[in-house]
Amino acid sequence: MAYSTLLYEVQDGILTLTLNRPEALNAFNRDMMNEMIDALDKADADDSVRAIIVTGSGRAFCAGADLSSGGNTFNSDARPDRESGLNRDGGGLLTLRIYGCKKPMIAAVNGPAVGVGVTMQLPMDIRIASDNAKFGFVFARRGIVPEACSSYFLPRVVGISQALEWCYTGRVFPADEALRGGLVRSVHPKDELLTIARGIAREIADNTSAISVSMIRHMMWKMLGADHPMEAHKIDSRGIYYLGKSPEAREGVESFLEKRPARFPGKVSKDMPEFFPWWEDRKFS
Repeated sequence: MAYSTLLYEVQDGILTLTLNRPEALNAFNRDMMNEMIDALDKADADDSVRAIIVTGSGRAFCAGADLSSGGNTFNSDARPDRESGLNRDGGGLLTLRIYGCKKPMIAAVNGPAVGVGVTMQLPMDIRIASDNAKFGFVFARRGIVPEACSSYFLPRVVGISQALEWCYTGRVFPADEALRGGLVRSVHPKDELLTIARGIAREIADNTSAISVSMIRHMMWKMLGADHPMEAHKIDSRGIYYLGKSPEAREGVESFLEKRPARFPGKVSKDMPEFFPWWEDRKFS
């Protein structure tokens, strides 16, 4: 797929996805949704990609949904490309794909991130912001409700009380409030943002097993919905059993003992444990 709303660049094992509609403050539309989903499919299949950074071009990260359709922007019945009988939220289709991604994802929020511009970040693993970034869960001010699975993700990221305050008021707030509320890891000068993001990605790419990182990503996220720690014990035990006898663990231990950098052989595209993805059939034992 040729991308018209997205820049896709892989350098030294790090993929940078740049939302690229700067003239529209990177407003989200159906083309962007489809291209981002395709890009994540491509990244998951490419074993040279060890980490993904998502950022925006120009002065915004993403200003939310493209409102150029006016009052019918959120009316799916008025959309000419709507599939018969389906009322699927486009932001949710994207966040579900992000949730299923096999690679760690870092949001480098370079400017305003409002509506789907912020909710798409929630299933990403690490969020950092520039000091001029702004955030807004503005749905109540537009007469709609939070989308992109954010009623699941947001309370888990920041806690229920903070999530409700931001969504009830719909106000736009600065990066320092996002930091205090737990939405972002850290705030940096804008010209340092990508350097910081790449430093985090580099630490992952240079020192860890791709198989381990992918398993950790899914174990952590999936266990947020577990109803008892026994579910975590079950999947921990399966993971330790499988990887403990794999070339990954052997290389991890031997490189440590030999005081040398590890050279993990596993490929996410073909060497994931035989029970992965375990959550699809809801079996944990």
